[in-house]
Amino acid sequence: MKELEYPFDGEWILSKKKSIKKQLLQENGPFLQKKIAVLGGSTTSNICVLLDLFLLNQGIQASFYESEYAQYYADAMFDNPELMEFHPDLIFIHTSNVNVKHYPSIQDSDDEVTAKLDLTYQEFEGMWEHLNATHHCPIIQNNMELPSYRLLGNYDCVDVRGRVSFLNRLNERFAEYARSHDFFHIHDIAYLSAVVGLDRFSDPFYWHMYKYAVGVPVMADFCYNLSHIIKAIYGKNKKAFVLDLDNTLWGGIVGDDGPENLEVGQETSMGQAYDAFQTYLKAHKDIGILLNVNSKNEAENALAGLSHQDCVLKPDDFMVIKANWEPKNLNTAAIAEELNLGVDSFVFVDDNPAEREIISSTIKGISVPEITTVDKYIREIDRHGYFEVLKLSKDDLSRNEMYKANLQRAQTMKSFANYGEYLKSLEMKGVIKPFEPLYEARIAQLTNKSNQFNLTTKRYSQSEIEEAASTRFTFYGKLSDKFGDNGVVTVAIGRPEGDALHMELWLMSCRVLKRDMELALLDAIVHRCKANGITRIIGYYYPTAKNAMVKSFYGTLGFDKLSEDAEGNSTWEFRIPECYENQNKYIEVTED
Repeated sequence: MKELEYPFDGEWILSKKKSIKKQLLQENGPFLQKKIAVLGGSTTSNICVLLDLFLLNQGIQASFYESEYAQYYADAMFDNPELMEFHPDLIFIHTSNVNVKHYPSIQDSDDEVTAKLDLTYQEFEGMWEHLNATHHCPIIQNNMELPSYRLLGNYDCVDVRGRVSFLNRLNERFAEYARSHDFFHIHDIAYLSAVVGLDRFSDPFYWHMYKYAVGVPVMADFCYNLSHIIKAIYGKNKKAFVLDLDNTLWGGIVGDDGPENLEVGQETSMGQAYDAFQTYLKAHKDIGILLNVNSKNEAENALAGLSHQDCVLKPDDFMVIKANWEPKNLNTAAIAEELNLGVDSFVFVDDNPAEREIISSTIKGISVPEITTVDKYIREIDRHGYFEVLKLSKDDLSRNEMYKANLQRAQTMKSFANYGEYLKSLEMKGVIKPFEPLYEARIAQLTNKSNQFNLTTKRYSQSEIEEAASTRFTFYGKLSDKFGDNGVVTVAIGRPEGDALHMELWLMSCRVLKRDMELALLDAIVHRCKANGITRIIGYYYPTAKNAMVKSFYGTLGFDKLSEDAEGNSTWEFRIPECYENQNKYIEVTED
């Protein structure tokens, strides 16, 4: 819904909340169901209302538990029975600087200030540790906005007794904890309050009148920003850009003006703005976002423009370049197919409103930001939070190389008449082992991002992955070949029960489809079962809007279907033969 995308009117959204929710429930879905506990240091009713709408717009239907006013600490530390019974999937701690109890006094010594900082931080860390041990779910914590006044003026950020200094130091303690604990995420209201204006964010009228720590006019901005973290936790991030060229990446039309006359670089103010935008996009490539071109142009003109000496982005920075006269919706679908991604993984950026409208109306789920002039492109795209980062893994940093290697594999495949010979030529090597701490963050990430090759589509936090490692049969698989290393690409979790292993999770990254990694994993599962006296494997398929491709997956592996209900949920059984012959023929696998 466009009204819930940046830029929006927060007060209008609040006034129309019921009709907006009704429309979202009718038009969106199916939804990912999640239970969110909101532990507030101030009034949270409107926070839940607005957060609910933004999450619905992102495909997540939330039910909420709200602590009583300012009872966040008691709920966190003393196991409120209602909260315990709620069993939250995620906990959000909505505190702000009004909840800091131990501000320094101007008479305090440096040691006394440090003691107050330690005490304040330890109260929060104690909550996080207890909540994690009790609920094993992601925790989101606001950091602190700056104070509404500065007793010492500009010196307030220098003197350790100043509140600005104190809150900055506290925020850094929060950040240090987030860096070392993967279940814990910071909602950066220090930045957000600067963007919307501290006077508006912390308007004392709303605090004294309603005990709102966030002013009503900017409460939607607060919830929108918070929703970015939640949708990233549950795999709703975008993965790639599809970019126009003329008057989007540079000023001018390369086919008419010639590449030498394009406006880009440091010579003009507009050229500098295009340079900044290209630099912004290239930084996204560095964190694993895939860049693609979709331009109505002759291919040679597009490449000549991208080869301009002042362009930050060069042809090699892009995964796929579609420069032709085909409709852009067809080109976008072709890019998605080449990269083996869903079209809803893309953000389409084009200066032409007519092209944006065609893409919006013909491709379901794709994001199309409304952009105006090049000097505003970065802000207009960045505020959407399309690519919200939770942690940066090694796989994230090398994702572009992985996808480029996949395109090379696709080209190589065309030269083989026999598919088996092609697989053999890849010289594939696999590693399949039980979960290890080194890869648990990546494994949790995969469970929340993988939608197509995912039999049960269960989502796991890192703490739940850690728990599964000690209570279940767990498997992760890595795959490399002569073109490169794909990293961790497949995950499975099985629950042993009697003579059977019940498969609670089986997923695989679509970038290694048709490479026989699923057969290698089946072999590893069978070997583990045989070593533990298990004679049957029970598989489950739960249909979603995106995983139809694996509806008959167990059948292709030789499982027998035991049952299927009206909704398409099915149960399968594989009786392990006494003499089992490995199904994988092309991957050299190291097992543990």
